[in-house]
Amino acid sequence: MFIHFPITSHPENPGVKNKSFHAIPFNWFELMEAGRTLIHFTLRSLNRIIILSLLSRAPLSGYRVTKEMRRITGRKYNVGVIYPILYQLEGDGLILGEWVERGRRKIKKYSITEKGRSLLQEVREFFKGPIREILLDLLGSESSE
Repeated sequence: MFIHFPITSHPENPGVKNKSFHAIPFNWFELMEAGRTLIHFTLRSLNRIIILSLLSRAPLSGYRVTKEMRRITGRKYNVGVIYPILYQLEGDGLILGEWVERGRRKIKKYSITEKGRSLLQEVREFFKGPIREILLDLLGSESSE
């Protein structure tokens, strides 16, 4: 399959007009894979913010965070991805992990700290700025201007 792009001038000699079309090979599989990769990296960059948002609602165990991430994103997350993020957020003072008794077991529940709430508020303010227009476009919503 080829995508045809009109060329208004010859590539090697801009003075020569060329009314033909230039064909670029196009592979749908590569486009789909590029889309998956873009979504993957976008989600990776948002993981920490999503987790902070979840913990701003209620304290959660790492297992529950994993389940919520799966539910929200529709992607499979495993604890090997989530726990390192939780440890990093805890180390940065953005969340606090506390052990609680649950029957015969101890479970570590994470909650957001004031520092984490402050950062989350900064992120919310950022997304209310000019980038909001792009996000609304991505969501298929009309911007409210």
